[in-house]
Order: sequence, then structure tokens, then C-alpha cells
Amino acid sequence: MIPLCAPENAKLPTALALGSFDGLHLGHKKVIKAILKEPIGVPTVVSFWPHPREVLFGESRLRLDLPSEKTFLLKPLGIEQLVLVPFNKILASKSAETFVDEILVKTLHAKHIAVGENFRFGRNREGDISTLKNIGATLGIKVSVVPILEDEHGRLSSSRIRKALSDGDLKHAKYLLNRPYTFRGIVERGKGLGKKIGWPTANLKIDGRKFLPSFGVYAAWASIANKKERYAAVMNLGPQPTIDPNSSSAVEVHLLSKEINLLKKELIIEPIQRIRAQQKFESVEALSKQINLDAQLAKNILATYV
Repeated sequence: MIPLCAPENAKLPTALALGSFDGLHLGHKKVIKAILKEPIGVPTVVSFWPHPREVLFGESRLRLDLPSEKTFLLKPLGIEQLVLVPFNKILASKSAETFVDEILVKTLHAKHIAVGENFRFGRNREGDISTLKNIGATLGIKVSVVPILEDEHGRLSSSRIRKALSDGDLKHAKYLLNRPYTFRGIVERGKGLGKKIGWPTANLKIDGRKFLPSFGVYAAWASIANKKERYAAVMNLGPQPTIDPNSSSAVEVHLLSKEINLLKKELIIEPIQRIRAQQKFESVEALSKQINLDAQLAKNILATYV
């Protein structure tokens, strides 16, 4: 895992890719590749935390990739550090020129800066790629501007990935990400309700800042962090309308062919296909029968999954 650090702790000088890179799709990777072509600084990704819209407009901004997850994704690309710039109203009030001077030049000693062609920065988003190119030319910093990547449906974007996940379309999300969508959580002790009806589940505590797919029942792969083996599973994402109608949303995973004590372990979940929406059943017995059907369908789906 590469270092996750504040600007003042970064290795210098830097060649940096600047942006949110949430979802780290193929368009983001093109920006990152631009700083790897010439070794004129430590290959670095620079992002803001929290998201600017959270600070400026009070929006809740769940992330497709949390910073800790992003470090795993960036290392194979050749990036050596992920720098998170703390975003607050003081930073938001700085002009585009001041932001470049104070953060990118004086703090990060940038020798090369790469951005997407729609990148905006500085007070009221006043800076654009022309601004950045002019500043770079004045200071002797190389600036690479990478065109937006598009397919037949439009530009690749984090918004499209979020829409696919919200629709429960894991296949399209995987296409956009160019990798499987995953999330992780620590297994906590639950109420034991699943075990009472014959379907014991691992109850995951998920970071509340992580973007999750829509509620429903999924065929999924589960693996223990830092272990290679993966297990076929059926997952329920959402509340428990039959057993506990007042319960909050939860992630419950039942391994289909293995019994393991998972308590306190970190599980990595790769949902493969949404089987059905959540529903309330007339009885616990009816729910148990449906879970049996869900489990068999999940087995069949995962048996053909490559």
C-alpha cells in the first residue's frame, strides 16, 4: 500500500495528477499515465478531502473509493503516494494563482501537473486549464491536459458509475470502472436472527462514507482481507422488513459452502448480480424458503461467473 499523507509530509519534488479520481475509471487512469511518461518528480495523486461540495454546499458526498481503498488501486499504476489536501472554506477562498503557488509549488514542489480538460480550481472555480497552462508557463512547470474519455453513451464519469450501482447494475458498473466494484467492512456480532431461521450471516460494519449499491439481495463473492481465497455468498443489503421492520440498513452476508468464524475479521465483498428487491414476507418460514431459493440462484450465478 502506498503512503496516504498530508501535503506537508509528501516526498518531493512531485509529478502530480490532480483531481478527485472517485471511482478511478479509465478516464482517470489516462490523467495518471500522463505524469508517468517522464520521471521528473515523485509520481503523486493529489485530491481534496472532504469533497468541496460537502464544505461549500453541505452536500453528503459518499465515495466510490475511500482514500484507504484508493491507495491499493493506485500502487499498481506506478503512483508512489496519495496526497489529500484538506478542503475548507479558507482554501476555497484562495484565488487559482494562490492555490497553485501555495499548495502545488511551495508545498508539493510540482514539476509536472496533469489534469482532465474539465478541471476547475480556485475561488468560485475561476481557474480552468488555460489558467493552469499560463501559470505553468510562467513558473516553468510542465502542464498536461488530458481529453475527456467517452464511449457511445457519453463521457466516462463517476456519476455514471453511481447511477449503475443505484440501479443494481453491477455489470455496467464493472465496465465503467474496468474492474469489479467492491467494498469492505468489519464483521460485528449481530442479534443472531439469521442463525435462528437457519441462515447465519456475517454482519458487516461499513464506513458510512462509502457509496453502496441499491437495497436488495445479491449473489456475491466474499474474501477475508489479505487472504487469496474467496467464497460464494448471498448478501442482503438494506433493512430487515420481515424480522425487524424498524431495523436500520445493514449488510448481511451468508457464505454458501463454508462455515467460518468471521467475527472481527475484515471482509471484502464483490457483489456480482442483484437477485431481487427486498420484500416483506408473511412469516419467518416464508422468508426462510425464499432465502433458500436466493441461495440456490446465487450458487448458479457464481458457478458461471469468470
